[in-house]
Amino acid sequence: MIPQWTLLLATAAVEEVAEKGKLFDFDATLPLMAIQFVVLVAVLNKLFYTPLGKVLDDRDEYIRGGLGNAKARLAEAEALKTQYEKELAETRRESNTVIATAKAEAQKIAAGQIAETQQAAQVQREQAQQEIDKQKQSAFTALEPQVEALSRQILTKLLGAELVK
Repeated sequence: MIPQWTLLLATAAVEEVAEKGKLFDFDATLPLMAIQFVVLVAVLNKLFYTPLGKVLDDRDEYIRGGLGNAKARLAEAEALKTQYEKELAETRRESNTVIATAKAEAQKIAAGQIAETQQAAQVQREQAQQEIDKQKQSAFTALEPQVEALSRQILTKLLGAELVK
């Protein structure tokens, strides 16, 4: 067992320590600590929190201005996009009209040239036929005396010269 005298010493030591280490001492150090705390808060506010708050406010204002500017530019870009899409659609319509007109004119020109070519071919065919007919007629005319002479010779050989006159 523990001797009794050690317990007495321990309780005395605990009482002495408890007296010295109180949680709050309400003597002259409490107002001094309060003044130090208030001065520290004032210094921190003046040197740290005020400039930091100003920087944060400036940054917030810059971001809000950037967002507003971005929204305005986005709206402007959308308006330009819409305008360009309308102009593109109009240009496509006009180009389709021009292409259709050009195709129609090309078909008319092609049809006219085909008709002219057919007429020219018909004229050349008729001229060639007339030339062939003329050559045929002249060939018949040139061959007629020869045919006549050959016919006489054949008749003369077959029938004799006395019967053919």
